[in-house]
Amino acid sequence: MTKCELIAKVAEESDLSKAHAERVVEAFLENIKDTLSGGTKVTLRGFGTFKVEERKGRVGRNPKTGAEVMIPTKNVVKFKASNELKDAVA
Repeated sequence: MTKCELIAKVAEESDLSKAHAERVVEAFLENIKDTLSGGTKVTLRGFGTFKVEERKGRVGRNPKTGAEVMIPTKNVVKFKASNELKDAVA
């Protein structure tokens, strides 16, 4: 499902115009992004939890030359699905 398809589905199921549904979806996603960038996890009961974790730096190899390359530390977003979501998909 693409973002456009999600907006159309939200508009259809909630009797909103597509423009209003787009604003709602954009605001929802922006709030999740802002919360995660602030270092706080986002928990949506019945869906799952998004959180930011630090991936430690490590030494990797360039596959072409075999030379060692330092891969820097960086933050990554992790998602853990709730049991309800897992059961719905199974």
